[in-house]
Amino acid sequence: MSDTEFVTRAKKSVLRYGPTFFPEEIIGSDGSYVITAGGRRILDFTSGQMSAIFGHRHPELSAVMHEWVDRVIHTFSAMLSDPVVSLAEALVDATPKGLDRAFFLSTGGESNDAAIRLARLVTGRFEIVAFNQSWHGMTGGSVAATYYASRKGYGPVAPGNYAIPAPNTYRPRLGLDWKTELDDSFAQIDTQSSGSLAAFIAEPILSSGGILDLPPGYIRALKQKCEERGMLLILDEAQTGLGRTGMMFAFEHDGVTPDILTLSKTLGAGLPLSAVMTSEEIEAKAFERGYNFNTTHVSDPLPAAVGCKVLEIVRRDDIPGRAARLGGRLQEGLQTLMQKHEKIGDVRGRGLLLGVELVTDRQSKTPDPQFGARVSKICMRGGLNMNISSRPSSAAVFRIAPPLTVSEAEVDEALEIMDKALYEAA
Repeated sequence: MSDTEFVTRAKKSVLRYGPTFFPEEIIGSDGSYVITAGGRRILDFTSGQMSAIFGHRHPELSAVMHEWVDRVIHTFSAMLSDPVVSLAEALVDATPKGLDRAFFLSTGGESNDAAIRLARLVTGRFEIVAFNQSWHGMTGGSVAATYYASRKGYGPVAPGNYAIPAPNTYRPRLGLDWKTELDDSFAQIDTQSSGSLAAFIAEPILSSGGILDLPPGYIRALKQKCEERGMLLILDEAQTGLGRTGMMFAFEHDGVTPDILTLSKTLGAGLPLSAVMTSEEIEAKAFERGYNFNTTHVSDPLPAAVGCKVLEIVRRDDIPGRAARLGGRLQEGLQTLMQKHEKIGDVRGRGLLLGVELVTDRQSKTPDPQFGARVSKICMRGGLNMNISSRPSSAAVFRIAPPLTVSEAEVDEALEIMDKALYEAA
């Protein structure tokens, strides 16, 4: 079947849910590559949906999946299996004191919803604050705390949701330093609040929002703002957790432990698996008050077994160290491209979660989404898939997140394809 016939079939039956569909059928995968029906091998520098941290078809993960398919895939929500308990133990062991309890769901949106619900019950309050470039999911509570997209045309979200500006070191708001901006933002929140501030939810690196890396010290300052108001700090490490930024968890860069931690994407390495972690004290208080987030696929054995193996590999093979080393090589290569191509205005991020912003010129820093779209198309033709946004809030920012198992040769291959694409697009 030709690609045209395949796309025609899709248009007749698949409800369009946001992205523009890739015009070729994907029939296979191999490590850092996906394979099209035409036999093209495309470097997957989005790690699927930022999830496949070991690339595709990792043999150890495949073995675990086959084992548990033959044992038990799904259970009644009150039933526990060894993979569920073992994964909770492993995560508690991998995180600082204060993250002493964990439970498991399917998606990042679910885990953020569960975290928000937990914070509201424990504090007895309902107001949630997030960044204006945030993306936390598509379910009720998480979409209400998502400001990057998907707010227009759907009616009101849950009351009591507020946003503050995300710090952007490339384009500082009104020329303010981030500390002054944070003080001003919370002064405005205090003015708007009805006195019922429950939690702040944040990504350590705002990924969909344009790879906005919170400056060193920001999370610590944010935690202090929360403590001063009796709020809880929820950190959403869907993409940054399990090594991508060069440390096991991004919050470790600031030496701060959140009150609630959510994980997803990387934890399942491509399978739907997410987690909510919190302290023994918060968990006990929530239990006393009747905390309930009982979903159909809570504590399913098969994804939990995969999560156990993922965590084992991350720690055994020092995946954070590998991400730091390969991320350094990739970032150095991107900086070299920046010296060659005037259209690159900024290179930012940490580890193997990097952003490249394309601009009309470096003086005005005006985003150039049309140029970005041309570069993206040429890269894809050359065998490299990178995600780029055309939304005004993060226009023309390439989001580069290869598998953490990417090789030096694959990094160099991607840089070569991007170099040629930038020349051709210009």
